[in-house]
Amino acid sequence: MLSCRSLKGQCLNLLWRQKSCLSSLQSKNVAVRKSESLRNKPKLEELVFGKFFSDHMLVCDYDDTEGWKDPQIMPFGDFQLSPAISSLHYAIQCFEGMKAYRTSDNDVRLFRPNLNIQRMQRTGKVLTLPEFDGDEFLKLLKQLIQLDSDWVPDTQAASLYIRPTFISTDPVIGVKHPSKARLFVITGPVGPYYEQKGTELFKSIKLMADPQYVRAWEGGIGAFKAGGNYAPTIHIQKIAQTQGCQQVLWLYGDDKQMTEAGTMNFLIYWINSDGEKELITAPLDSGLILPGVTRQSVLDMAREWGEFRVTERMVTMPEFIKAADEERIIEVFGAGTACMIAPIDCILYEGQDINLPTMTSGAKLSKRLFEELTAIQTGKVEHSWSQSIYT
Repeated sequence: MLSCRSLKGQCLNLLWRQKSCLSSLQSKNVAVRKSESLRNKPKLEELVFGKFFSDHMLVCDYDDTEGWKDPQIMPFGDFQLSPAISSLHYAIQCFEGMKAYRTSDNDVRLFRPNLNIQRMQRTGKVLTLPEFDGDEFLKLLKQLIQLDSDWVPDTQAASLYIRPTFISTDPVIGVKHPSKARLFVITGPVGPYYEQKGTELFKSIKLMADPQYVRAWEGGIGAFKAGGNYAPTIHIQKIAQTQGCQQVLWLYGDDKQMTEAGTMNFLIYWINSDGEKELITAPLDSGLILPGVTRQSVLDMAREWGEFRVTERMVTMPEFIKAADEERIIEVFGAGTACMIAPIDCILYEGQDINLPTMTSGAKLSKRLFEELTAIQTGKVEHSWSQSIYT
C-alpha cells in the first residue's frame, strides 16, 4: 500500500509531466494579419489619454489542455467572448501600463519593459493565471510596436501608451482556477495624463486625504496590478473632485500612514528630523504599495546621484503635518507611468488645505527627475533602461 507521502509525490510528478507537455508562448510562431483599413491618426492637440488606439493588437490564448496557442497580431477590433467568462464575474484579470518613445534619430524605445513584464507575471500568479515566458512576450510586444511604429508621436509631449492585459476566458461561473486565459496588448498615442493648460507640461495637482477611505490593507493584493484594485477607487476619486482635488492621498491604519496618491506612488523631499535632506517614500514590504517602475527609477537615480538621503519607510500624516508646520517640506510629488512625475502643491485634510512649497520653490527636484528620465526614454541619454524595439 502506498504511503500518503508516496501518493503525494506521484501526484506532483504527474502534474509536473502534464505541465511540461503544454505548449509555451513562442514568438517565432506568431501569425500576423495586417489591417486592410488603417485608422485616422489624431492631431497632437486632440490627444486625450486612453481614447485613441493604433491599427493592430496582439492576442495570445491559453487553455490548460494544450497550453499557449500560436500568438496573433491582428487588426484592432472587438472580442467575441462568452458572457460567462470568470474575468467578468470575479475580476480574474490584471494589466500593465507601458510607453514607447520616439527618438531624434527616429528609433522607438521602451523604458525598462522587463520590470513591467515581471510585475504582470507576479500578479498573474496571484490570480492563478497561467505562466508565460517574459522574454518571448517582450519579442512579441516589440513586433507589434514595429508594425504600428508610425503611431508613436514625434514629440516629447506625447508617447505611445501600451496596455498589456491578462484575463480569464474560462466560460464557467464559479470561483475557481481558470482553465482558459487571454493575454493581449493594445496601444495608442497619448498626451499628458492630467489636463494641461496650453503648452504647459508640468502642472501641479491637489490631493484629498481622508482616513475613512482605504485603497489596500496588509494581507491583501495592493502590491499587485489587478483590475479589482482600481474599480473601488473611482467613486472616491469623484468625491475628491467635488472638493477641488485631482486625486486621493490614500491613508492607512490608526496612525494614518501615507501610502499612495491616486494611482501613483507618493514621494516626499524634505529636511528630516536630523536636519538632512531626504527623499522618502513608503516601503514595499508592507504589501500596501504597488512596486512602480517610475518609483524604482526615481529611487535608483537619486541613489546614484548621492546628493541626499534616500529612504523607504512609512511617513504618517501627523509626522508630515509637523514637518509642514516647521517648514521642512521642500517638494512632494507622485510618480507613475501615465503621468511620470506629478508635483503636488496642496493636500486637503480634515477640511483644511495643507499648502506645500513644491511649485513656489521651483519644483527643482521634480523637474530634474522628469527631465533626466525623459532624456533616457527618448534616447537623448544612452542608458541600459532604454531598449529599442528593433533589438
